[in-house]
Amino acid sequence: MRDLVEIGMGRTARRAYELDDVEIIPSRRTRSSKDVSTTWQIDAYRFEMPLMACP
Repeated sequence: MRDLVEIGMGRTARRAYELDDVEIIPSRRTRSSKDVSTTWQIDAYRFEMPLMACP
């Protein structure tokens, strides 16, 4: 899929995605919860839980 989409004569726009466009599919390989981390960080602030929002 291309990142740029033509929207008119000589005009292009960059493709954007919303949460409705993204699917998370489990894989054939299972992972232990000890091997996976959902923590994230902004500067010095660390968060233990993931954050997802959709209007």
